[in-house]
Amino acid sequence: MNFLSGASRQKDIYVKGTEGIKPLIPVDFRTLEQLAEKKLNPKAFGYIATGAGSEKGIKNNAEAFSKYTIIPRMAHGGILPDLSSELFGRKLESPLLFAPIGVLGLAHPKGDLELAAAASASGIPMIFSNQASYSMESCASLLAGNNYWFQLYFSKSNELVESFVSRAENCGCKALVLTLDTTTLGWRQRDLNQAYLPFIRGLGIAQYTSDPVFKKLMQKADVTANTGTPFNLTKIILAHRLMTHYPEPYFRNWKTKDPIKAVRTFIDIYSRPNLNWEDIRWLRSITKLPILLKGILHPEDARMAIDSGIDGLIISNHGGRQIDQVISSLDALKEIKKTVPMEYPLLLDSGIRTGTDIFIAMALGAKAVLLGRPYVYALALHGKAGVLEYCQNILAEFEITMSLVGSKSLKEINIDFLRDN
Repeated sequence: MNFLSGASRQKDIYVKGTEGIKPLIPVDFRTLEQLAEKKLNPKAFGYIATGAGSEKGIKNNAEAFSKYTIIPRMAHGGILPDLSSELFGRKLESPLLFAPIGVLGLAHPKGDLELAAAASASGIPMIFSNQASYSMESCASLLAGNNYWFQLYFSKSNELVESFVSRAENCGCKALVLTLDTTTLGWRQRDLNQAYLPFIRGLGIAQYTSDPVFKKLMQKADVTANTGTPFNLTKIILAHRLMTHYPEPYFRNWKTKDPIKAVRTFIDIYSRPNLNWEDIRWLRSITKLPILLKGILHPEDARMAIDSGIDGLIISNHGGRQIDQVISSLDALKEIKKTVPMEYPLLLDSGIRTGTDIFIAMALGAKAVLLGRPYVYALALHGKAGVLEYCQNILAEFEITMSLVGSKSLKEINIDFLRDN
């Protein structure tokens, strides 16, 4: 899909307006989020929107961008900017990737598949979530010839990690993204107030239930243990949904108890609390794929990553979901950029809401940025079409910003265009 230029996109919107046609989704984040909240059930929206604790981390991400003002240059020729670049030997038509976001089934019944279809149509690389609602293979089948990556959570089982990595290689993933900041779940008040965690309900574990090693491990699970609460209607409904979501025939699931085994095994081995640099170096040793570490916020960790043979970093605070009052990803990017080699790939995740945000991130040293919550809200409203329109809008604003400030290509975007207030 060839997106319209920024100017053409604006013209298209205004011309259609004369016919009473408004954009498919709002062009501003606040209205987009409000409409998604109206459409989704409170538990689903809360899980997507929440941050850790008082959610100051989310605010820090937004406020970090607002600290900067842009200083444009004039009489620069007004040419159409080139948005393309290269990452790990592959051309990117724009500096965008779809961040790995778990349980997209909460936003849309076929969330991961709709996103894969949008990624295929747009050419924007998709990073498959470790906590997807559909397997990496099912998404890869829609992305033949495209650039797509796999996000990995380091479980307690090295055998399972190896299996995930092998599957990612075999289904054509071009890079691995190891997420470091979720060795345990952050304290998320909205989810806790709702007493809601989708994984316990069998949601977002499709990478596991489609994995041969996990299937072997889960046969050891004890399904006789009782939670101590009496059997009631809520438990019956939950059991029914577990049997429905698990990828085997419904009545067979009641007989084998595999859905219950899967959930209990997942809870037992989901993440490795004592993850360390030795584990990271071991991962480096078992694959030739480029590896990026996601969750790096400290310059010393960036240096450790380079020393461990890691190919790139995704500067991220997990959208403010893990630690309350955490440093913004943008502020961390600025400091880390000072400590790494000039061409070492730094990507920014968390807080991107506008095309102007993309410009500021790239001026501070990002090679590319990851889109997060906004695309999930667009997905919730209109599936693939909503995601494509969101990408068209944010790229149009980014291109217009580049054109107005005088950047002819991504390489020309630098800190000289910014002033830190």
